[in-house]
Amino acid sequence: MEAVREYWIQISSAIASFMFVWATLQDFYPIQMVRYQLERVWSKVEAYFDPYVHIRFNEYIGYRRSEAFAAIETYLGSKSISQAKELKGHVVKHTQNLVLTMGEAEDLREIFRGRKLWWASRKTKPEGQAISFYPQSDTARRYYKLTFRKEDREVVTGEYLSYVLEQGKAMQLRSQQRRLYTNNPSSQWYDCKKNLWSHVAFQHPSTFDTVAMDSAKKAEIVKDLTAFSEGREYYERVGKAWKRGYLLHGPPGTGKSTMIAAIANFMKYDIYDLELTAVMDNMELRKLLTETSSKSIIVIEDIDCSIDLTGDRKKKRSSSNSATSAAGQFLGLEKAGSNDQNESKVTLSGLLNFIDGLWSACGSERIIIFTTNHLDRLDPALIRRGRMDLHIEMSYCTFEAFKVLAKNYTGLESHALFDKIGRMLPEVEMSPADVAEQLMARSKHVDADECLGGLVRALEAAKIMKGKKQREERSGRSNRPLNRIRRILGWKRQKSSSENKS
Repeated sequence: MEAVREYWIQISSAIASFMFVWATLQDFYPIQMVRYQLERVWSKVEAYFDPYVHIRFNEYIGYRRSEAFAAIETYLGSKSISQAKELKGHVVKHTQNLVLTMGEAEDLREIFRGRKLWWASRKTKPEGQAISFYPQSDTARRYYKLTFRKEDREVVTGEYLSYVLEQGKAMQLRSQQRRLYTNNPSSQWYDCKKNLWSHVAFQHPSTFDTVAMDSAKKAEIVKDLTAFSEGREYYERVGKAWKRGYLLHGPPGTGKSTMIAAIANFMKYDIYDLELTAVMDNMELRKLLTETSSKSIIVIEDIDCSIDLTGDRKKKRSSSNSATSAAGQFLGLEKAGSNDQNESKVTLSGLLNFIDGLWSACGSERIIIFTTNHLDRLDPALIRRGRMDLHIEMSYCTFEAFKVLAKNYTGLESHALFDKIGRMLPEVEMSPADVAEQLMARSKHVDADECLGGLVRALEAAKIMKGKKQREERSGRSNRPLNRIRRILGWKRQKSSSENKS
């Protein structure tokens, strides 16, 4: 009996000591800190005995959707058809392609070179209630978790993940509808995740087979594009950003926009049509650049008309401001020339940094295309080799380009009028657009003979107009000395008559 009482005394003493120590710890270490330390120790113990490694791929990194997540989603979609119980499906816009992806809370098993791997699709929500003013915002965040054994770490991180990303991106290109983007004014950037660019489906049918251009020149462009698409290792070896610049120059109607569409269809790239007049400054230009995807074409059409990128901008602005202020004073307006606040302040330096500066390396496999009708108006620093790597002249219609157009519009590869048209084309300056207009049948009752006959008449009329213009120019040059003498004599006659009156 005495032993039992001694035993309970010892237990009571131990409990009292524990309570005293616990109360003391609570004074110096709050319960939350103790719990946190215990959880850390437990997680380390669990990780030590856990034979698996887990990798998590979140859908968003900051406000930008992860390209790795999108590639993994496409890759797992093809694998989950035979394994997952729940699938999500949607149709690519303007196509009949059905795209399937893993549903939420689904698991998938895969074997890669004899190693077993497990994928899991999960979705988490933040603990607090998020407030959003926009209905399209979704506070839930999806992620994929990859699980594998520790001994397979080198194979998975070194080979398997690269294989998954490569296959996923290739599947995206095959199933994804290409898009044509345009930049929104910065006043509409209320949701920085979705509203810097807006887009529509890109469905232009142009190909290099239908482009009206000499075959040798088209073959040169195709060869350059192919070398660029296969040049990842080359650009890494020479230490350059993986990008290429093309300058398309020539008169209006020579097919510059059609060439851009043919390049996009050949490369299977999205197009970002950048409207510089809607970009307020260099900072906005950089934001737009960082929101473009890899494997894309950035286009600035009619760059000589978009904004003033020459050194005369300050002179023009000051002269226009002085004229506007004078008009404002005359009309009694206090704030004349306030439109200057809405004028684009993109500078030549900012555009050059956009093309080949530090910010141009924020993406890869990107093509930049400028178009202009007046090559002489552009600053040489903007179009030098290294920035615009390939200069492509879009010339007036040649006989070889005409044969391409004739095949496109009439289906003919030869005709009795072809030789006559071939002799007349070098004598006039007619754009491929004007030739195509003549070859286009406006009704079912118009046949190929009538279209070619109309083209011959148009070429004859253009030849007559060209001769008349040349004669007027020659007569104007020959009459210049005579006109100058007449002006001098008239000035002297006017001076003598004024002296006689005085």
